[in-house]
Amino acid sequence: EVQFVESGGGSVQPGGSLLLSCVASGFPFSAYTMKWYHQAPGKGRELVAVVAQGSGGGTYYVDSVKGRFTISRDNAKNTVYLQMNNLRPEDTGVYYCNAPPFATWGQGTQVTVSS
Repeated sequence: EVQFVESGGGSVQPGGSLLLSCVASGFPFSAYTMKWYHQAPGKGRELVAVVAQGSGGGTYYVDSVKGRFTISRDNAKNTVYLQMNNLRPEDTGVYYCNAPPFATWGQGTQVTVSS
C-alpha cells in the first residue's frame, strides 16, 4: 500500500523557516520523481517543487518559491524534504508530497505564516 506521511509544519512569523519531511512507503522510492504541493485555504492543490528520481536528481520550482525553498531527497530513508526559508503569509496552507502516478495522498502538514 502506497503511503505518504508529511510532518514538520507549524506556525512561524514572516521571514521564518521550516523544514518539511515526507516519508513514503509501498513503492521503490528511489525510482520515482517526488513532488511537493501547497493547498492554500479555500483553494486547490498547486505544485510547489519537484525532485527527479535517483540520486542527485534534477529539481524544479514554481516561480513564487524560487530562491526560498529547496527540495531534496534521502533515498536511504525514503524521505523527501522541503526546506522553506523567508516564509511569506501567502505560503500559508497545507503541504502534501506525492509521487506520480500514485493517486494516494497523505494527511498533509499545516504551515501558518503570520505576524
